[in-house]
Amino acid sequence: MFETHRCLSVIIPSYNEEATIAHVVRQVLRLEMVAEVIVVNDCSRDRTAEIVQELAAADPRVRMLQHDVNRGKTEALKTGFAQVLGDIVIIQDADLEYDPAEIPEVIQPIIDGKADVVYGSRFLVRKASRVLYFYHFLANKLLTFTSNLFTNINLTDVETGYKAFRSEIMRNMVITSSGFGFEIEVTAKVAKLQCAIYEVPISYYGRTYEQGKKIGAKDGVAAFWYILRYNVFCSLAASFVKIPVLPSRAL
Repeated sequence: MFETHRCLSVIIPSYNEEATIAHVVRQVLRLEMVAEVIVVNDCSRDRTAEIVQELAAADPRVRMLQHDVNRGKTEALKTGFAQVLGDIVIIQDADLEYDPAEIPEVIQPIIDGKADVVYGSRFLVRKASRVLYFYHFLANKLLTFTSNLFTNINLTDVETGYKAFRSEIMRNMVITSSGFGFEIEVTAKVAKLQCAIYEVPISYYGRTYEQGKKIGAKDGVAAFWYILRYNVFCSLAASFVKIPVLPSRAL
């Protein structure tokens, strides 16, 4: 069980998000359980860094970590995970696709001591969800189904942006994928660890490519290779620097 006051680290990977980053960070800071907000600026070419620096000057809970070259979402997350101080860590996208007001619902199973990992599902129960690309929907369903075949867990949304963890899991995980490969890699590795994994329904306010959506077809193709790589060719011992001691594994 966790004390709800200041137990949460929020990692926000950011690349050219000047239009939304201030709003997202301020929304996150309104949550009483937030201990820190780590914005990883992945070599943005716009005013993202300047805006985050202003936010950090106004609130000591905000920190910015900087990449000198653009490395992609997975590398940004690796940088953030190495610095987390809270007992629980969640990923928050820098755009407006996911609502920070729903973070307490996502992390509640961890706070209650029931879960080690929680995924916010866009499909478990249909909440507010923008209607967008049908092919993205099909690709996500196929990726989730294929991932489930290898992990033997029954997720509904492997590609969700809202993923929360007991922090010791991510501090010890060896992450080797690139680009948007994190979603598949982390799912394979928490399954190997036999974590208590929960899903909770979330809203989704998707963006179009014109509005800045970055994931594309090649990322989907790469995800199928990552499913094979991290489920078949990667052992539990190779997945973690040190195997985390989790309450659910002691039950």
